[in-house]
Amino acid sequence: MSTIESKVVVIMGASSGIGEATARRLAKEGAKLILAARREDRLKELVASLPGEAFYQVADVTKQVDVENVMKFAVEKFGKIDVLYNNAGIMPQGFLSEADYASWQSMLDINIMGVLHGIGSVLPIMRKQGSGLIITTDSVAGHVVYPGSAVYNGTKYAVRAIMEGLRQEEKNNGIRSTIVSPGMVSTELISTVGNEKIAANLTEMGKKEGASLFAEDVANAVAYVIEQPEHVAVSEVLIRPSRQVV
Repeated sequence: MSTIESKVVVIMGASSGIGEATARRLAKEGAKLILAARREDRLKELVASLPGEAFYQVADVTKQVDVENVMKFAVEKFGKIDVLYNNAGIMPQGFLSEADYASWQSMLDINIMGVLHGIGSVLPIMRKQGSGLIITTDSVAGHVVYPGSAVYNGTKYAVRAIMEGLRQEEKNNGIRSTIVSPGMVSTELISTVGNEKIAANLTEMGKKEGASLFAEDVANAVAYVIEQPEHVAVSEVLIRPSRQVV
């Protein structure tokens, strides 16, 4: 019997890429899933294709009430939440001199506040249970800074700090926390880059052997974290393509 079997897992940002791949990976192991994202058509299609128990709820992670309603929905369906996976995120790229305030604000709202909405909404539930695991998709960009990505780097460094603070604050309440930090991954995330030159370079880079991960590779890392017994806390998983430089 898999240690994932029958665990209730909420995945935010589940409609494509890493979120979708993780849903498929965990469904095969017998997890009970609540999948959330903005695109209902993609969620409906995904849930229909999965084995076992899976439900979806449309939610925008920038809206605290939406995220809270997802957690309530999970408890209504399954009576508990074993794992929350904060996976929603965007990756606009560009130089600070471009002063792209709109993309900066979007990154803050989704990459940071979206994570905080998940944490704030699930903590009362997990504290009452006396157990729980909160996983957040971070990035190699949260460990290394490089030109053209300062604000995105900043959001991912913030996620690292928030998740470490969560670990320290909740470790005596049975609640564990993990960041999964992938390098280059071939997903729809590249469509959020915004800068055409950088997006083209990333797309071309992803075509080279060993230069990009697949969403399934990250899903396997998430499954590894969930499989660990409750006395084991995996604080960070840093996963790069074998030929990535940074």
